Amino acid sequence: MFNFKKKDTEFFDLFVKSAQYFYQGALLMDEVMLDYSKAENKVKEINDIEHEADAVNDQIIDKLNMTFITPIDREDIYALANSLDDGVDLLQGTLQRMVMYRTGKAMTGAISLTKLLIECTEALIRIFNLLKDIKKNELSIIDDAHKIERLESEGDRVYRHEMAYLFDKVQDPIELIKWKDILENLEETLDHCEKLSDMIRGVVMKYA
Repeated sequence: MFNFKKKDTEFFDLFVKSAQYFYQGALLMDEVMLDYSKAENKVKEINDIEHEADAVNDQIIDKLNMTFITPIDREDIYALANSLDDGVDLLQGTLQRMVMYRTGKAMTGAISLTKLLIECTEALIRIFNLLKDIKKNELSIIDDAHKIERLESEGDRVYRHEMAYLFDKVQDPIELIKWKDILENLEETLDHCEKLSDMIRGVVMKYA
């Protein structure tokens, strides 16, 4: 019933797969930000990605239940898996809002935040590839974690600037409400990336 192998890279392979779905979601978001006419089709695509990400998360949890000796602590595996899956959910929710709100052409700041998300999710893919050998790759993992932290800080700056612009320049209260919600969701997703990187640094501290 149980898998007793000490060396098991399948968890990390599944993490990478999940991070790739997060990245694909960010790319879809970017396409919509640059061309709103693609929004409805891209929502259908991100719904498919979300289903695939859920399936990967289920694989990780099922494997966790069947594995006696895990490569890192069980609670860390569980937390990382769910956090990656939550990232895709956040992007899905933002794209769905853009369609529901009929937002049209994106604000410059929303485009900038999405570009930062692409960089963050790229860094997460690299990190999860490196986690297979934490001791060997410790410095590279920490470098990418710090990069995500810097990207999130830049996202905070962009978010504050765009929110100030909204309340200062946008006269239509409906437009203000729409973009306030979109910007908040994008900023929350960047925060989520930083939280993931913090979790990863905690794992590195245990095993490096």
